[in-house]
Amino acid sequence: MALENWNIDVTHSTVGFTVRHLMVSKVHGQFTKWKGTFAFDEANVANSHVEAEIEVASVDTRDAQRDAHLRTGDFFDAEKFPLMTFKSTSVSGEKGKFKVTGDLSLRGVSKPVVLDVEYTGRMKHPRGGERVGFSAQTSINRKDFGVSFNMLLEAGGVGVSEKVDIQLDVQGSSAT
Repeated sequence: MALENWNIDVTHSTVGFTVRHLMVSKVHGQFTKWKGTFAFDEANVANSHVEAEIEVASVDTRDAQRDAHLRTGDFFDAEKFPLMTFKSTSVSGEKGKFKVTGDLSLRGVSKPVVLDVEYTGRMKHPRGGERVGFSAQTSINRKDFGVSFNMLLEAGGVGVSEKVDIQLDVQGSSAT
């Protein structure tokens, strides 16, 4: 197979995150407005690449008050920095499991991150075209991107972990 271009089908994909809250539980969230494209070469994944753009104001943690706080300067500063972007710089590994290295930009700061990716398969769609699927994950330190708001807890510890786990489930549809 050769390098093939794909559009990310956002209605069948998820950009999610998890962060520890009050040192005892994890809060899950996702972004509801985003887009992306990628090129994938099953025979030689090193030829592959991906780009995505996420509207940070679309954050959804199932709590309107928390989501409003996340949009402020304490966290995403969505008014000043409306987009989070990712652009790959290299892909390595084999078809089934590989690593995508790229630049993640958030709040005006760009840092390299490495996504651990699992290729979940390829299928013809009943209505035409083809679909491919991937699951990916990485962790970042939010302070590396200027997101430093926190509160100290009376019993010790902090209200929000610095570590943020990112989970992606992506379905690509054949580009036209």
